Amino acid sequence: MINYLPDGVTPELYPFTGKFLTLKNGLRLHYLDEGAGKPVLMLHGNPSWSFYYRNLALALRGTNRVIVPDHIGCGLSDKPGDDRYDYTLQSRVEDVEALLDGLELKEKITLVVHDWGGMIGLAVAARRPERIEKLVILNTGAFFLPDGKTFPPPLRLCRTPLGALLIRGFNAFVRGAAWVGCKRSRMPTALRAAYAAPYNSWGDRIATLRFVEDIPLAPGDKAYSLVDETQKKLGAFAKVPMLICWGLKDFVFDSHFLAEWERRFPVAEVHSFPDCGHYILEDAAGEVIPLIKSFIAR
Repeated sequence: MINYLPDGVTPELYPFTGKFLTLKNGLRLHYLDEGAGKPVLMLHGNPSWSFYYRNLALALRGTNRVIVPDHIGCGLSDKPGDDRYDYTLQSRVEDVEALLDGLELKEKITLVVHDWGGMIGLAVAARRPERIEKLVILNTGAFFLPDGKTFPPPLRLCRTPLGALLIRGFNAFVRGAAWVGCKRSRMPTALRAAYAAPYNSWGDRIATLRFVEDIPLAPGDKAYSLVDETQKKLGAFAKVPMLICWGLKDFVFDSHFLAEWERRFPVAEVHSFPDCGHYILEDAAGEVIPLIKSFIAR
C-alpha cells in the first residue's frame, strides 16, 4: 500500500500501490496502475484527484489494467510553483501523452473522463484517435460553453483576487465542491476530508486555482485554441462506443452540456440521474459503476 498518504486518507479508503513517472521537467507524476487486461485510463478534474476513481478502479482491476494519474499539482503528484510548471491545458495534455508513452501501451484504450479530465482526455484522444476503443463520459465537457449556458458566477468569482485568496488561503474550492458535489445524499465527512487532504497549504492549492483561471472563455485565453482544435475533431469518435452517465444537478456541467454531448453523439448510451450532482461516482456509485463495468466488458 502507499505509505505516503496525506492525513485524512486511510489505506482503507485508498487501497492502492501507487507509482511515479518522472517527467522531462523533473516533476513526479503519481499514478495508479492496477490489474491486467485491456487498459482503462481514468482522468480526474478539478478540484479532485485519483481518489475520485477509487471504487471504479477496484471494480475493474480484476478484469482490466486500470491507469489513474494525478495531474501535476493534484493528489499525490508534485505541486510545483509557476516557476517550474506551466499550469495550462497544453501542459496537461503533454503530461498524459508522456504517461502513455512511458507505459508503452500497445492496446487500444477505454478513456474515462470527468470534469477537466474530459477536456484533457479528449484533446489527447483527438491527437491519437486510433488509440481509443471506448469512451466513458461523466459530467464533463470537451468543447466551449454550449448554447444557453452562461459561465457560473461562483467560477467567475474564483477568477478574481478575492477568489484566489479564498481558494489558496482557505481551500474554499475543494471544500465547497465536496459539500455541494453530491445531491442525492451529502458526502460523508470522512470523504470530504479525503478529497481535501492533498490540498492542505497555500502552496499545495496552486493547481486548484490555475485550473479555474485556465477555463477558456474568449480568443486569447491560453487554452482557447486547443479547445477549438479539439472540438472540431470530435467527429472522429462518432463511431466509437460511448457511455454517458450524468448527474443533472451539476451547476456547471448541467443539462446544457449533456444536450451538447447528445447532439454530437446521438448514438451514445446515455443514463441521466435527476437527483445526482457533479460527483456522480459518489452520488450514484451503486448504479454507475456496474453500468461502466458492463459497457467495458462488452
